[in-house]
Amino acid sequence: MYYLMVMYWRAEMQQVIRSIEIHVPPSNVWRWLATQEGLRHWMSANIEIDLRVGGAYRFLGPDNQTWISGTVLELVQEKSLILSWLEEGSGWIHPARLVITLAPTAAGTRVTLIHDGFEGIGRREWAETVQDYERGADLHRILDRLADVVNAGDAEQY
Repeated sequence: MYYLMVMYWRAEMQQVIRSIEIHVPPSNVWRWLATQEGLRHWMSANIEIDLRVGGAYRFLGPDNQTWISGTVLELVQEKSLILSWLEEGSGWIHPARLVITLAPTAAGTRVTLIHDGFEGIGRREWAETVQDYERGADLHRILDRLADVVNAGDAEQY
């Protein structure tokens, strides 16, 4: 029993997870994930992305210093967008992942953002990278930016 609990804890430490509830249905949130123009409003103003499985993307990260690139691993309408995630020039041998999921709730949509796979990037100090992403998630508040554009976009429609 103790061994299983320790393994679970270690798995949690390898992920950076943030979640927010937006008071609109998943279809309203999905519009901002399913197009390059939508992603430019909250993820990165300069993202170039081919939104199909296997499609490539690239953008300047929220620190305005690090270029991020990868491919679309999964795109499930109104449910998930999963990207491989590689910091260019940072010595990563393999990409991590960015997982964005949408789940309907009684009040609207639960949006969860998970960065994972850091242990496989090929750097011995990958645990420090996880800590950097924890700090960055709180500093850049990307899901708050998504909520702001979703809410502003819905208000413009009415």
